[in-house]
Amino acid sequence: MSTKNLLVELFVEELPPKVLNKLGEAFSSILFESLKSQGLAEDNSVVTAYASPRRLAVHATNILAVAPNKTSTQKLMPVSVGLDASGNATPALIKRLNGMGLDESAVSNLTKQADGKNEALFLDVMQKGVSLNEGLQIALNEAITKLPIPKVMTYQLADGWSNVNFVRPAHSLLALHGSDVIAVTALGLTASNQTQGHRFEAAVSPVVIKNADSYAEQLKTEGAVIASFSERRTEIVRQLTVAAGKENLKPIEDDALLDEVTALVERPNVLLGQFEEIYLEVPAECLILTMKANQKYFPLLDANGKLTNKFLIVSNISPDDPSAVIGGNERVVRPRLADAKFFFDQDRKKTLESRLEGLNKVVYHNKLGSQGERSHRVRGIAKFVADKIGADPQLADRAALLSKADLLTDMVGEFPELQGIMGSYYALHDGENKAVAAAIADQYLVRIDELRDGNSLVSESLLIADKVETLVGIWAAGLKPTGDKDPFALRRHAIGIIQAFQLLYFSKKLNNEKLALSIEELLSFTAKSFDKISVDGNVLTEITEFIYERSKNQLSFLHVSQTLDAVISITPPLGEVSDRAGAVKEFVGLSEAPALAAANKRVGNILKKVEGEVKAEVNTNLLQEPSEIALNEALRKVKPVADKLFENGDYTASLKSLAALKAPVDAFFDNVMVNADDPALKANRLGLLATLHQTMNRVADLSKLAS
Repeated sequence: MSTKNLLVELFVEELPPKVLNKLGEAFSSILFESLKSQGLAEDNSVVTAYASPRRLAVHATNILAVAPNKTSTQKLMPVSVGLDASGNATPALIKRLNGMGLDESAVSNLTKQADGKNEALFLDVMQKGVSLNEGLQIALNEAITKLPIPKVMTYQLADGWSNVNFVRPAHSLLALHGSDVIAVTALGLTASNQTQGHRFEAAVSPVVIKNADSYAEQLKTEGAVIASFSERRTEIVRQLTVAAGKENLKPIEDDALLDEVTALVERPNVLLGQFEEIYLEVPAECLILTMKANQKYFPLLDANGKLTNKFLIVSNISPDDPSAVIGGNERVVRPRLADAKFFFDQDRKKTLESRLEGLNKVVYHNKLGSQGERSHRVRGIAKFVADKIGADPQLADRAALLSKADLLTDMVGEFPELQGIMGSYYALHDGENKAVAAAIADQYLVRIDELRDGNSLVSESLLIADKVETLVGIWAAGLKPTGDKDPFALRRHAIGIIQAFQLLYFSKKLNNEKLALSIEELLSFTAKSFDKISVDGNVLTEITEFIYERSKNQLSFLHVSQTLDAVISITPPLGEVSDRAGAVKEFVGLSEAPALAAANKRVGNILKKVEGEVKAEVNTNLLQEPSEIALNEALRKVKPVADKLFENGDYTASLKSLAALKAPVDAFFDNVMVNADDPALKANRLGLLATLHQTMNRVADLSKLAS
């Protein structure tokens, strides 16, 4: 069958910029998948999504005008219902056939097939292929209905009576199969071959699209619109790079801002603006946030990454003289920068410490008290953590004391995203220790990239304390994450704790030291910090499982689930999960691994069936069979080596040393009866297996690797 390319476009009022790309991708994929399921798209069809501020469109290649006919087997009814004792059709069967437009002669075409415990009558039915007009209407309705719209608008159509729901009011619908208009309707609109270009710079209005393949090019040349989201984004990046390069500067990198600006313009034109250098006295984070969040500008940095007084504007118009556009943007941003400077100057008139009393009036959570009470809890936890990891407890305490004071500043009141950052600046202004100031800024990070010196440990102490206090408190208050709902970002807090433990573990390992802090004792200490709410053992168990599950998810891109399950199941020290998973991954590559894993599983099952505790002890005088003597001898040689390597943190070598146990373990199970009639002999053999089990499962539960 011959095919043509298809183009469908919905022309609407300005779409929400933060979700434009998602809407464009969803519109195209849903519509195309519907066409494909109806048999209207070929296997080699290619779909392309278009999304601009005022349009959602899809281009699909090799679309059929009519889908091919297809045969389907349809179940009619049980044989006992459709045929009588003589094998003739019953009235029920004839009625069913008549309802399908068939007469009694169709009975000869029926087949009997098993249907569970009985037989049923089936009929091969030829289904006529759907036309593109019908199929596209179905696909278009489905795409509009299933579009992931953040908030639906209800608006009235031109007839003055009808209402429709969509993300924004739609003004026209375009549908072309090759150059032929497809007569479909949507949102009160009938399809045509016309659309609109740029509001101000289109060469013609309307833009009459010649055929499906000329859409993007005609919009660009006649409509002054780059329809493709990715193409517009690439063009913006190119212009930003060129404009910044002329000033020997570089634009700040921000993918979210780039996506948002791409969704705001139809044909980008990058212009250079600047502001007075006096505003550079304000912390760069404040100025950058002001320019990005409020104005969608790209701040420019010098070669050292320092903010300059120049910025780039992505305009949607391209006048011959851009000075008016540039001047207008400079006039708009200036008051915002002035506000930021005013807030900064005013905030520094009061010390952070002088604001602490006010935290007692700021509610943190109705079950957990005020921010002042929270700060008191965080102080205790931070000192506990600092003592365990080798940080200065007094500095950690001071950092925790001041950590939330900036919540009462004008700057953070205006820009909540600057929590911690502004506290750090104000702490330095107040003459606080640099480690204290750094910790205040670092507390909201998911992770600190490296431990540069002892002062960085102060940051780690506060970061862990802040996150674990939130995690335990909010969880105990009955607000644990459910499904995709996590309003207090407890998953993010758990990840922050995991990252901190990993960093501390590897830092200690480099110095041949052990990390003295465990997640269990951290959670236990934190639980005791709350006096307005009870934190029982079940809550701590749930949180522990939650943290380890997050750790597993974090490493899932590096390791298969089976490897991670083997490690997580024994809940090792949190910071060691990654290291141990790497060791298990290498162990799995050994030829001996499958047999050892299977044997380990068998040993575990045997020990589970034993009533009471089985001690990992062996009386050599009770060893009788050559195979049990050989296994005991092998363990006597391997266990000290494996244990020493384990204690030294060389988990890979520790696991690899177990390879020597394969032959004696196999021989033991081939030749030795564990459940001997003699109770002493049986107990001794169980003790031997317990010793084997203990030796093999220090790094991970190897039974999880058994297939």
